[in-house]
This record gives sequence, structure tokens and C-alpha cells, in this order.
Amino acid sequence: MTDSMNTTDAANTDELSARPWIDLKTSHDVEAWIDGYNRSLRQFSIKANATGYGICFCLEAGGEIFMHTDSEGNVLLDVTPEAEWATPVITAATQVEGTGSQIWALPGDTLTQLVLGLSSLIATTRIVSSHRFKANKY
Repeated sequence: MTDSMNTTDAANTDELSARPWIDLKTSHDVEAWIDGYNRSLRQFSIKANATGYGICFCLEAGGEIFMHTDSEGNVLLDVTPEAEWATPVITAATQVEGTGSQIWALPGDTLTQLVLGLSSLIATTRIVSSHRFKANKY
């Protein structure tokens, strides 16, 4: 293995490793976080030639919520069964009723409220390089 391969592998591991969460208190804090993560996601997707990339919120009390945005800015969530306890918070923050599925499709204008609502529940986040939703259509 060459040194350049070691460096690349280390960079990819760092990009995908969990980052500690800092509780965001205001919409300004959330907007700054969204901007920073958008830059990180763009850099990662170009570097790794990734598709289906997004963010995973690892919740303090258990479970994960995978978040992706589409080209129109709509938000897709995959709420794992272990994180179902957080669905009332998603509904309260976004004013969107759940469908009884673990896949949520939310309008893009709810992203700030979603992150602000979930903020106190999140332990860590990480970039995901490809996440397959458990639904054929969303």
C-alpha cells in the first residue's frame, strides 16, 4: 500500500466518522450548521463520487434518523425502528403528520424547524455515502 492510499483512506474515514453534536438553540445556529454540512456533503460527494449521500443523526436515547435532500430541496427521512420514539418531535417541529411508515417526505421549507426540533435529542452526526431507503417510492 502506498502512502497516498493511506492518506486517502484516512481522509475518507474521517469524513464518515461521527461528529459530536452541539445543541443548536436558534434558527441562525441551524442555518449556519446547514451551510457547513452542505459544504461538507458537496466536498465528500465529489471526492468519493458518491450517490445517495446524506446525514445520519444518531439520537441520545437510541436510534438513527437518516436525512437526505433531493434536487428540489425536499427532505427525506428514514427513521429507524429504534428512533420511532422521536416521531412526535418530527411532527411537532414540521407540522407534517407521519404516514405510519419509517420514510418521511417533508417539504424543504421545514428543514430548519426539523433540525431545531431534533437538536436536543441528537448525540452525534455522520455523513453517509449511500443510504438505501426501505421504500420503492417516496
